[in-house]
Amino acid sequence: MFADAMPLPARLVAATEADTGRRAPQSPMNEAKFEAFYRRNAGSLWSYLYRLTSDASAADDLLQKTFYRFIRANPETESDEHTRRYLFRTATNLTFDHFRDKKRERDAAPIERDASSRAENVDLRHDMTRVFSELKPRERAILWLAHVEESSHDEISRALGVKSRSVRVLLFRARRRLADVLRKYGLAPKELV
Repeated sequence: MFADAMPLPARLVAATEADTGRRAPQSPMNEAKFEAFYRRNAGSLWSYLYRLTSDASAADDLLQKTFYRFIRANPETESDEHTRRYLFRTATNLTFDHFRDKKRERDAAPIERDASSRAENVDLRHDMTRVFSELKPRERAILWLAHVEESSHDEISRALGVKSRSVRVLLFRARRRLADVLRKYGLAPKELV
């Protein structure tokens, strides 16, 4: 018991790390560096999350969870761009988890629809947020990353966890699905009608 509490000598610790093949844990990001990183990325990440969820409070919660996970994970990254991609990947995973939880809640709750919700649908016919919410989460994510964040196919593949070759096909399908939804609401450009 007493031997467990005693610290190992420095050269013994180094030898143990060399034997296991593991690196010593990276020191956490200091407060000033994290604050600068947060200020650079929080706005665009929140916008991304809002477009995926169409809910400001959900975007706020997911933003907080994303940065919390980032701090806890303390990832080893090569550059600021790599760190940013890691952050978006974490946000995407948390958003997919959020939708799975929502689906479970919807499946458990009885369906209640009234006349006011139908009138609201008519009133919000031209709202792009509403149109965007009809897309699947992955479709929203890929469209947002490609057209708003202007990410390359490789960056999108890393953010969504798909093969780089698949991004082109997934992006094509997401655009086609968006065009179908726009047609449904009469918002499609003339060349798509």
